[in-house]
Amino acid sequence: MAVPELAPRRTIGGIIAVWAVAAVIGVLVGLFAGDAWRVQWLAVGLGGCLILAFIVQLWSGRSQGFTERVAASALGALAVLGVISLGFGLAAIVPG
Repeated sequence: MAVPELAPRRTIGGIIAVWAVAAVIGVLVGLFAGDAWRVQWLAVGLGGCLILAFIVQLWSGRSQGFTERVAASALGALAVLGVISLGFGLAAIVPG
């Protein structure tokens, strides 16, 4: 017999935390990586965000919706890093 959860924990906080870490990684890559290595370091940062998404969702201890939460975390991190890399690309075009 399965016992229903009385007060399930909120899961949106873990998803948004991964997005925030992705934004921090993107800014750090922009500050410290050279132009030639920026894309590679963004890919490494996305891989780190994927691992972080698994860790955060496993830590929450809820099995219902695990795949959807990890997917939302990873796709959100991809979108955040994509917008940041778009900014890097536009900044490279503008003469300064």
